[in-house]
Amino acid sequence: MRIDCVLEPCSIVGEGPFWDVGQQCLWWVDIPAGKVHRFDPAHGENRSRDFGEVAGCLAATADGKLVVAGRNGIFRFDFETGEKTLIVDPEPDLPKNRFNDGATDCKGRFWAGTMREGGGPVPEGTIYRLDPDGTCTAWFSEIFTPNGLAFSADGKRMYFSDSNPAVRTIWVCDYDSETGTPSNRRVFFDTRAVEGRPDGGTVDAEGCYWMAGVGGWQLVRYTPDGTIDRIIDMPAERPTKIMFGGPDLDTLYVTSFGIEKTPGTEDRQPCAGGLFAITGLGVRGVAQTPFAG
Repeated sequence: MRIDCVLEPCSIVGEGPFWDVGQQCLWWVDIPAGKVHRFDPAHGENRSRDFGEVAGCLAATADGKLVVAGRNGIFRFDFETGEKTLIVDPEPDLPKNRFNDGATDCKGRFWAGTMREGGGPVPEGTIYRLDPDGTCTAWFSEIFTPNGLAFSADGKRMYFSDSNPAVRTIWVCDYDSETGTPSNRRVFFDTRAVEGRPDGGTVDAEGCYWMAGVGGWQLVRYTPDGTIDRIIDMPAERPTKIMFGGPDLDTLYVTSFGIEKTPGTEDRQPCAGGLFAITGLGVRGVAQTPFAG
């Protein structure tokens, strides 16, 4: 196994990586900077575009554009021109909320969760499902910091988490991919048993769930029954989200925080805020389905 910093620190809070199988590139965001990035690993090139507001998460679309969830709703976004068009704003009555984490299911629905900007004393976030026809439905409420959204390769499981220090729990639901309906929500893993809190997540082709352990210098791989299978030490204190990519889906990309380093650790994490690539894991990921809308 090898961990490389493939993009030097350039983000405040790097987040939301999505591997675009069609374009063979990694889309990702810098949340507070409001930037959408396109990383081309074949050439080591990273291009950026201002989104015009906080950008929480994204996904590629079936027509080569992007869907981006920000402070003021979910938008279609043309990376080449910078044009964005509002699809839906599900929380016009909550101006202090913004979108955070998101993922698509195998049918091209886009799931994304909101949170109070900067955190808050009460759980004001909600996880929504955006259907290809633009219908937006609320599913899970009373979330502090929604994270970890991912779907198993067979489309039968949905994962999500809450990163708040008082919660730091990952849940799993049974998932009907034909109707987009989760059920039987239950605790998958209480991350008080590991160093890091649950941030972004993904799944691999063997049915395991991967968690970025923010604040814990680690990534954790769990078997489907919630058993720790592997812990990978990272050269950054706050890895934020993980995504398998590359032609064979066998490179694990990791975004990270560039700020909020624990005093005295700066020399240990010179690449914090950069983009990491892990190779030699012996595991492949699952191709991400573009948003079908």
